[in-house]
Order: sequence, then structure tokens, then C-alpha cells
Amino acid sequence: MPKSAPLSQLVEEFLEYLEIEKNCSPLTIRDYRHYLTRFLNWLSPAPTKITPEKIDLETVKKYRVFLARYTDKSGRTLSRQTQAYHVIALRSFLRWLVKNDYQTLVPEKIDLPKGESRSLKFLDASQLERLLSQPDISKLQGLRDKAILETLFSTGLRVSELTKLNRDSINLERREFGVIGKGGKSRVVFLSERAVSWIRKYLDERDDPWEPLFVRLAGTVDPTTSGEKMRLSVRSVQRIVEKYVKKARLPVKITPHGLRHTFATDLLMAGADIRSVQEMLGHKNISTTQIYTHVTNRQLREIHETFHGKGR
Repeated sequence: MPKSAPLSQLVEEFLEYLEIEKNCSPLTIRDYRHYLTRFLNWLSPAPTKITPEKIDLETVKKYRVFLARYTDKSGRTLSRQTQAYHVIALRSFLRWLVKNDYQTLVPEKIDLPKGESRSLKFLDASQLERLLSQPDISKLQGLRDKAILETLFSTGLRVSELTKLNRDSINLERREFGVIGKGGKSRVVFLSERAVSWIRKYLDERDDPWEPLFVRLAGTVDPTTSGEKMRLSVRSVQRIVEKYVKKARLPVKITPHGLRHTFATDLLMAGADIRSVQEMLGHKNISTTQIYTHVTNRQLREIHETFHGKGR
């Protein structure tokens, strides 16, 4: 007799599997919980009574129609990319069910929707300098923001990795430090002399004992010695970058992740090999890094300029 259990219970077991066995980040687990909870709520008002064998291809087709037509209370719809994330989460859950001998729909029968075509956003050299020159370095806040912008460009850090940094986690003498990225993947990150210079200037002006490298300078001061509650949040760093992008009047809407793109394209345009860039970005698969090659392949550009139109 095939194994069976309520889907709601199995979703919780799957999320525990992601946390313990796959070492997924809390953010990834949060997203998977959100996507799978939406599926359960759509499937039945009483998901504790639904079992894996009830999921078939027709059910998934109806669910995808629901996602395509979904609107929230503000009238907003789900983008094609967000719909794809829902389907990816469901396929991963089904794959785990099959692996654990539950009778259910084979995930390979579900085709992934094509995502929306999105251009890769990054800054050229002049745009980057305009952005980096915006903070008012006569003030501590400006020094902090300048150090943040320089560090993001110098390292290609994800914003979540940046906010986790402590003063003692970076070696300013060696201009390097280690980080633990997505999926618990560790890598060494390097700082430019310019970034180190601005981090030093920022730290020299701080008169607090707090451990976090980048801290908020407004609001209630946390009295604890470590200052963990003073640490800048991911959203705060996103707002800081957004503020200076607007101030610089850049034609490209750049986020902290856009500075990561800028870091990667800068290296590749200068001739760095893609495997080294993959390592510096902390990408698990080379295919993720290859999204940059279509805008940075200097050899192809030179071939195009040398030979295009010469056969006429």
C-alpha cells in the first residue's frame, strides 16, 4: 500500500528538509513556504484532508490558470517570473514526495513557464563614478554610505552578505575576507584599495563599540554592547542605493544587485576569465555567471567590428 499523509504535514516536512539537508537560507525557505501555502489554500479550504495522490496534471493546469488571473486587493497581478517561482516550488515539492515514495504527479510532466525577457542592468564607468560621488562625505552618514557603495562595487557582494559583515570579519591590511553565501557556499572576497580607504575613514569617525560594520545612525539607540539591533537591514541598504541613484539622475534604475552586475561586467570587460568571476560571485553553476557574457565578450565584439560588412 502506497504511503500517504496530509499535504499540509508533508509541506512542513519538506521545508525542514530544505533547512537541514539542503542548507537553504531562511529567505529561500520563507519563499517556498509562501508559494506552497498559496497552492494549499487554492487546492482546498481543508488542506489537512488532501493527500499527494490527489495532485494530477489537470489540477496543476487549473492552478496555473489561477496564478495567471490572480489579483490582490490592490489590483496587482503576478508577473510571469513570480508565476514561474510558484511552479518551481511545486515541482521541487513533488520531486521530494516521489523521492520519499509518495504516490503523486511526476514533476517532470510539469513544464516551466517562459519568463519575461529582462535586460541585464549595470553601470558604465562614467555612470558608476557619478553614483559613487553622490554621498556627502563631510558627514558620518555620507561616509558610511560612500563606504557601502564602494564595498558593493569592489566585492560584488549580495546585499544580504554585506549587511552581515562585522568589523572584525574583514582584514583591511590584506584587503580580503571570507563570506558564507547562498547554500552555505564559502568564498574569499577582495577589497580594492579605494574601498579600504573609505571603510577606514568611516570607521575612524565612529565612536561606538558596536560589532556590525554598517550601522544605522538614526532612531533609538540599542544599549547592548554588541549593537546587533543597530545593524543596517537589507531594505535600508536598498533604500540608500536608491537614494543616490535618484540623486545622480542615472538613466538606469540600479539596485545593490545592479552593482553586483556592474562588478561582474567590469571584470569580464577587462579580460577576466569567466571561471574566476564565477568564484568571486559565489555562483554554484557556471550557467548563472554566463548571463554576463553576451554583453562582455570582447573577442566577439572585435570580430564583429573587424569583419562585419566587409563581404559586400
